Amino acid sequence: MATQYEVEHNVELASEERRPGRRVDMASFFALLNTLSEPSGTQTPHNNPHATPTPVDTADLFRLLQDQLRTLYTTAPTDDNRAFLEQMMLAVDDDIYDPPATLRGVGQDFVDALDRVPRRTLRRDDDCAICKIPYLEDEWCLVVELPCKGRHRFDLECVGPWLRSKGTCPMCRQELGVAKKHQPVVPDDDEEDFSDMMYA
Repeated sequence: MATQYEVEHNVELASEERRPGRRVDMASFFALLNTLSEPSGTQTPHNNPHATPTPVDTADLFRLLQDQLRTLYTTAPTDDNRAFLEQMMLAVDDDIYDPPATLRGVGQDFVDALDRVPRRTLRRDDDCAICKIPYLEDEWCLVVELPCKGRHRFDLECVGPWLRSKGTCPMCRQELGVAKKHQPVVPDDDEEDFSDMMYA
């Protein structure tokens, strides 16, 4: 029987190559997310354009994310990883007990457009801060670099659910996918019109 990884990547691994991984199945999370928002990130559910997500549904979405983080937490290989996952779970706690009226996450288009990190630029000891699996242990790794100030890198499988629901970098918490507001330039009335002086 093929694993989910083999199906998603269209590969077949020999049975001796299979190792227990730390990545968790997020199918339930994405199923609920798809009922709450469009892949583009808009808040209208695809099955009823006039409905809005209820706080219960939104809290359930964050509860599913927290459950998956807790699964990783129980098998964390280092204390640093355990502390990082605990911070992520605490950040999700706020959204469970006080669900936001709208999801702040980014759309699937944003996730799909994230910069991919070429395999040849990765070092042997580079790993994902969430799952702690070294990138190069995965023959078909998909590493993305977030457009935050720290240019943090993650496995797309690990960071995708966080981005779709929270919309921030898991490490520095910088908001992503938000267009910067440009302040209009206000002309100064005190400036002289030099074009009149040119022909004087």
